[in-house]
Amino acid sequence: MGNSTAAVDAKGLARALAREVRGEVRFDAGSRALYATDGSNYRQPPIGVVLPRDAEDVAATLGICRRFGAPVLSRGGGTSLAGQCCNTAVVMDFSRHMNAIVDLDPQRKIARVQPGVILDHLRGAAEKFHLTFAPDPATHTHNTLGGMIGNNSCGVHSVMGGRTSDNVMELEVLTYEGERMRVGETPDERLDEILQAGGRRGEIYGKLKQLRDRYGALIRERYPDIPRRVSGYNLDDLLPEKGFHVARALVGSEATCVSVVEAVVRLVDNPPARVLVVLGYPDVYRAGDHVPEVMAYGPVGCEGVDDRLVADMRKTGLKARSLPLLPEGRGWLLVEFGGESREEAEATAHRMMHALAKGREAPTMRLYADQEEQSRVWGIRESGLGATAHLPGQKDTWPGWEDSAVPPERVGEYLRKLRHLLDGHGLGCDLYGHFGQGCIHTRIDFDLKTAAGIANYRRFVERAADLVTSLGGSLSGEHGDGQSRAALLRRMYGDELMRAFREFKAIWDPHWKMNPGKVIDAYEIGDNLRLGTGYAPAEQKLHFKYPADHGSFSEATLRCVGVGKCRREEGGTMCPSYMVTREEMHSTRGRAHLLFEMLRGDLLTGGWRDKHVKESLELCLACKGCKGECPVNVDLATYKAEFMAHYYRRRLRPPAAYGFGYLDLWSRLAARAPGVVNTVTRTAGVKHLLRAVMGIHQGRPLPLYARQTFKAWFAARPVRNEGGPQVIVWPDTFNNHFQPRVLIAAVEVLEAAGHQVIVPGEHLCCGRPLYDWGLLRRASRLLKRNLEVLGPHIRAGVPVVGLEPACAATFRDELLGLFPNDEQAKRLSAQTYLLSEFLTQRAEAYQPPRLGHRAVLHGHCHHKAVMDFDSEQQLLDAMGMDCETLDSGCCGMAGNFGYERDKYDISIACGERVLLPAVREATAETLIIADGFSCREQISHNSNRIALHLAEVLRMGLESEKASSVASRGLNG
Repeated sequence: MGNSTAAVDAKGLARALAREVRGEVRFDAGSRALYATDGSNYRQPPIGVVLPRDAEDVAATLGICRRFGAPVLSRGGGTSLAGQCCNTAVVMDFSRHMNAIVDLDPQRKIARVQPGVILDHLRGAAEKFHLTFAPDPATHTHNTLGGMIGNNSCGVHSVMGGRTSDNVMELEVLTYEGERMRVGETPDERLDEILQAGGRRGEIYGKLKQLRDRYGALIRERYPDIPRRVSGYNLDDLLPEKGFHVARALVGSEATCVSVVEAVVRLVDNPPARVLVVLGYPDVYRAGDHVPEVMAYGPVGCEGVDDRLVADMRKTGLKARSLPLLPEGRGWLLVEFGGESREEAEATAHRMMHALAKGREAPTMRLYADQEEQSRVWGIRESGLGATAHLPGQKDTWPGWEDSAVPPERVGEYLRKLRHLLDGHGLGCDLYGHFGQGCIHTRIDFDLKTAAGIANYRRFVERAADLVTSLGGSLSGEHGDGQSRAALLRRMYGDELMRAFREFKAIWDPHWKMNPGKVIDAYEIGDNLRLGTGYAPAEQKLHFKYPADHGSFSEATLRCVGVGKCRREEGGTMCPSYMVTREEMHSTRGRAHLLFEMLRGDLLTGGWRDKHVKESLELCLACKGCKGECPVNVDLATYKAEFMAHYYRRRLRPPAAYGFGYLDLWSRLAARAPGVVNTVTRTAGVKHLLRAVMGIHQGRPLPLYARQTFKAWFAARPVRNEGGPQVIVWPDTFNNHFQPRVLIAAVEVLEAAGHQVIVPGEHLCCGRPLYDWGLLRRASRLLKRNLEVLGPHIRAGVPVVGLEPACAATFRDELLGLFPNDEQAKRLSAQTYLLSEFLTQRAEAYQPPRLGHRAVLHGHCHHKAVMDFDSEQQLLDAMGMDCETLDSGCCGMAGNFGYERDKYDISIACGERVLLPAVREATAETLIIADGFSCREQISHNSNRIALHLAEVLRMGLESEKASSVASRGLNG
């Protein structure tokens, strides 16, 4: 009973599952490591992992686990913050296969879904009928309905429709004993029918009725009557006045009672028009005091933010362009109104603003009706986790008391008392959350590595539980109990209701095998910590210096907090391989977790040569999407380069590493006779041999060397604009040797803007291709040589303009990662620009030429992750272009990645997600713009279009203006 689990024959269990389950069965160390933790403070490697294909697979898995006495845990996106998604059990991951919307009925406003369906997929389908699923946690792009049902999730717009439990109509469930049943609301006559039918279903319903009758009065007395009571089991939904709703009673039970294989959920009307009012107060406490006054006007969302969160964003530069949208204050409420029209929504907003302006302690106010501005303001609130998890020079913060809830009218009082309690324990945090429903979010700088720190953590949460209970609140208002709050439930409910909870679980799970040790008879708060007093990873001799992580690779791997944004299937760049394979090991989170486990060493024992880590990183495109889009800036491109350097230490790398990695040397040789090289590489026998040795896919044509390099072209020209402001054009290997037209166009554009262009005469290279293979010693040498040769220009402050985003990003990113304390490196990094950045930020009085074309713009991954992509769009707008910027993610080429035989299919699949279809659909007159060499290659290989660099588009504009001027003079003459 409780949290004890007997030893299980894991090998025999794995064999039996593999024979009878059609989905994937994975008991290897790598798979167990991937599922050892969730978004919480806890870690428990599972016995094994099953990815069921359908309900029959779930039934088979439960049956076999029952034979072997193995516990079972059902899991969705694995983003839980309370530890309910990790356990020493067989984990069933529903997100991989059981993720369909089975049916959507707009007339009845219901949908039937499988547990692995992503919330935003359901919301997108419902939106076609102006409907939505009201609960919308911040993880809506990638969390699953099954996980929301398990945790009883809420979110910003629960104001419109309540918690997940309020929106569940029916559940189809399987018990550990193999009973499969559909449960929902149970009128008395239906209950009588079930009881008379007997069997295991009748037995369960009979015991539930007895439990309800025995504890009903106590439930009514002790359950907090607040919008966000999530802690404990929903025994109140068994009351007669709530229709003996068995499905809703199971919502929030965190897979401790049943496995859900299908759900019927309610949809609500979604107001098509929204406006946002931001209210500024002297502090967050007074913002909390005014919540009831604001809620009286019926907003569809009411969120709170404190000044510490905003200050932390300013420190990190997060949402820097959005923060000025906040009105004056040190605590804010973000109040959203909906309506059938913008005018209707605005009218309600103005009524509230007018009343507040006349009241006592009137806040500062701003109303935003523009959708883009609203999104920017909401981005401030949604960045809470990213702004607080890892701050330079400050302690890391953790969940553990991150979603307590009180009556909305007591928010201000609770915030004051909570801050006082935190101060008394020497703890710090930012405060934000769903103030309109009394739910407070935070991450606290607990010390989870020392005995004294863990004891302080335990004392704090015990006192915080007493505080929230004294105010009529709930330990959890959204994230559930799991392990982090389960041991505190007695403080909230008392001994008698705890017995009722235990009976409820035993009715469904008499063997105590469904996610044991969570919610009821739970592990202690300090057990199973991911860190704990035993956490002591050996420090490593590293290539990168990890300045943001105290120079520690182990600290870098801890940066991932498990929020799982990298698991979204569309939108943005992160993570391209996951978007294609839908495999956890190909997500940023999965890779970070494997690296953490590698350093820990008890589950993954191969160290820097661990095969599971290597397999995971092989399909990392080093796109840097995670560095730019992960809420905590996990930097897998750097981690991969570091790992590969150690993995191949004193080992020969594959031939492709030397062929692609040393591209600058081979290209320098090829430049002596480019025609001969091109002929040889296209000669049938040599071509096939070269591809076989290098592992290049037959479908990939190799790029042709240009007859004349850019540097040779430039050296033959006279100096232009001598005495004008100088700028260095970086002659990257790709454009210098393969597409010199790009660099030539850039020179002509910069000279037309009045600049004197300088091109280094020496052979220099940033070493970009070296990082993919971990050739970091050579990469460091090349960067040092760049600093030496460019030294006088760097000290003089001469800007460097790169045309290849990957190469410019090397100076902006890798250079500082390798030489964080080198002043010359800092200067070069700060002085490096892409062409669009330079023209919009440094070229004073520059006016781009007009060119009234339609264009499709694809952004290079490194450009979007490391640099300023807005400048690109700004320039094209100024040119009068009708430009569509694609949300295309990674093109899939990623340097050598798209050439490799075993990665070709992934490369093409990445391109086919958005980019390639958009290119093929574009009219012949539409310009295709892509600054990345690899991106242009992917486009030319898989369509009949040639993509242009921005420099070429700007030169087209210059030529067009020149032609118009000549024609005008001719007419006037």
